[in-house]
Amino acid sequence: MSEATALGVQPRGARWVTRQLPTAARVLLGFVFLLFGLNGFFQFLPQPSNIPEPAMAFAGALLKTGYMFPLIKGTEVVAGTLLLSNRFLPLALALLAPNVVNILAFHVFLEPAGVGLALLVLFLEVYLAWAYRDAYRPMLAARSVPSHK
Repeated sequence: MSEATALGVQPRGARWVTRQLPTAARVLLGFVFLLFGLNGFFQFLPQPSNIPEPAMAFAGALLKTGYMFPLIKGTEVVAGTLLLSNRFLPLALALLAPNVVNILAFHVFLEPAGVGLALLVLFLEVYLAWAYRDAYRPMLAARSVPSHK
């Protein structure tokens, strides 16, 4: 172990990587949600051929509501765009959190073939929420008082 590492000082290259990780995670997560959100409207990606019946029933139910599938995909497009444009990041992550949980549950319980991408999305969401944790501190306060003007 070098003296700098023993003192808790990162080597120069490691600092650069550490500074770039949130950007890389943000761009990757934004791209995934923008891509799959737009695909929900325009169906430009090939559909898997052997989707289990429970997964088809769930997706069909979302489509039959007439509003839920467009709401989910619209949220993905908006949040993915916010992530890619580096604007309102905490809001984008908060909007995506319920989708991320549902994506993971869908693939764990109904369509295990896509669980790898679901786990990657979960990891990126949690990592970015941690990286921007200071933005969530007020929201996670046990008690708060209204603002008075």
